[in-house]
Amino acid sequence: MSARALGRNWSLPAVAVVLAVLLLALALPYLISSYYVAIATQVLFFGLLAMSIDLLGGYLGLMPLGHAGIMGVAAYVMGYLVSKAHWNWSLAALVGLMVTLAVSLVFGLLAVRTTGIFFVMITMAEGMLVWGLAYRWSSVTNAENGIRGVARPEFATLYWQYYYLVLGVFAACAILLTLVVRSPFGLVLKGIRDSESRMRTLGYNVTLHKLLAFLMSAFFAGVAGLLYAWYNQFISPSAINITASTEGILMVVLGGPGTLLGPVIGAAVIVLVKNILSVYVTRWPTIMGLLFIVVVLFAQDGILGAIRRGRLGLIHRRRVPAEGSSTWDTVGLESTSSRSSSV
Repeated sequence: MSARALGRNWSLPAVAVVLAVLLLALALPYLISSYYVAIATQVLFFGLLAMSIDLLGGYLGLMPLGHAGIMGVAAYVMGYLVSKAHWNWSLAALVGLMVTLAVSLVFGLLAVRTTGIFFVMITMAEGMLVWGLAYRWSSVTNAENGIRGVARPEFATLYWQYYYLVLGVFAACAILLTLVVRSPFGLVLKGIRDSESRMRTLGYNVTLHKLLAFLMSAFFAGVAGLLYAWYNQFISPSAINITASTEGILMVVLGGPGTLLGPVIGAAVIVLVKNILSVYVTRWPTIMGLLFIVVVLFAQDGILGAIRRGRLGLIHRRRVPAEGSSTWDTVGLESTSSRSSSV
């Protein structure tokens, strides 16, 4: 990326906003209680899961319905190795991600050859298979009781220490995802989303690009799974069922697909609704469903898209002068131009 392109993509106000958000995130444990720090931690790793879904659904145009299962592979493998085999957390996490990529490669080879509802069905089958193994393979997963005692890294045992760990991992993954979607590879993904046949005609290996995107998405979903397991120090089948995958898609749609930032906003809304509104309202899933309907009807490109439309509309109104003054200004300019021509 050239310096000129970098300047276009990162204006001074944008840099100021990013720095302000970063400073606020760093100061958060000193500003709010431990309960809300825990909620902020959830927003970060669920936001990472939503961004991994957005890489496929928003940039490639293939929405997966089994990413909670992919997240669960990393969580279960790492959880088993740490709690039962007593492995070091770093080695267990590495093996968990490797197994996640291996499983995703098998299903990815099948999924990337399909589109539309067939892609959704294959990814849903992947998620249900992982959930079924977690529920039935009781000798390894403890079935519905789950795996307990998933110890956090020794330097992140306290709530605020773990928050900073998750914040650092989230920031690193967000930077990597941003570089991916802004790279030539990301442009190819957008081209495949818009017209797969045209990209094939231009000579691109569409299947390979889709497979690489699937594996990248699985990797980041696996990282989110590790953070989830460490956060709860526990993993069970209920965390990786079809409902969890659907919530991940809802985060993307609610915030705005194809933006990376939008899914994080959607994750923040969902997490806040689940953790705060559920205390006061019994049927909080109904409210979340109504919120989703409102977004689909009135802001089909999500919350971030609605904000952008409002901002662009405001800029447009500011640039267009008043009706009366525009007419006279135009006449004045025309008369001045005609006099200059006559001279």
